[in-house]
Amino acid sequence: MNKKRLPRAIRPTAAEKSETGRTPTAGQRAETASARPAMAREAAGSAELGKGSSFMAQEVTSPDATFPDPRRAIAEKLVERFSLWSGAAGLIPLPLVDLATVGGVQIQMLRRLSRIYNVPFSANRGKALIAALAGSMIPASSGLGAVSLIKSVPVAGTVVSALAMPVLSAGATYAIGMAFIEHFASGGTLLDFNPPDYREFIEVQKAKHRA
Repeated sequence: MNKKRLPRAIRPTAAEKSETGRTPTAGQRAETASARPAMAREAAGSAELGKGSSFMAQEVTSPDATFPDPRRAIAEKLVERFSLWSGAAGLIPLPLVDLATVGGVQIQMLRRLSRIYNVPFSANRGKALIAALAGSMIPASSGLGAVSLIKSVPVAGTVVSALAMPVLSAGATYAIGMAFIEHFASGGTLLDFNPPDYREFIEVQKAKHRA
């Protein structure tokens, strides 16, 4: 008796025979054939998802990815504004009164910077640190005192101080403010601030302000 040959489209393949050891039925072959496109789409989707995950991981871990601190831009603008106010305070014609006013502007600047960086503020500690920074700014600090005293000299002293005092006081305030920004941005507080550590940094900021 001759066996009826199946059409080519539904003949079992060698792979199908090897998987089960016996010839699959026509229904099993049709089910397998209909499932193949879905399996192919699923495999392609998984591959694309893997590529996307790999790309996202590369973006996150990329050393070029930078996340700037938004507080720094606010703090730098604050320092620039207080520097202008400090320069205006330097125009006060009374000797030593101008220095006291500049010092008051600087302590208010430090108070505001501490608030921006959520650093506990102490007026006494702040005054001591500002005085220490001013003392390290040679010859700027001695220049401030000398120019302030020149105001006691009639006419000539007033002219010289009117030209020099605003520039010196604004530059000193700017350098001091930038030093505290650098310290607070690195996680420091007023308690662990060490003025000598920022001597070179202040010199750079003074030159930057003059430029």
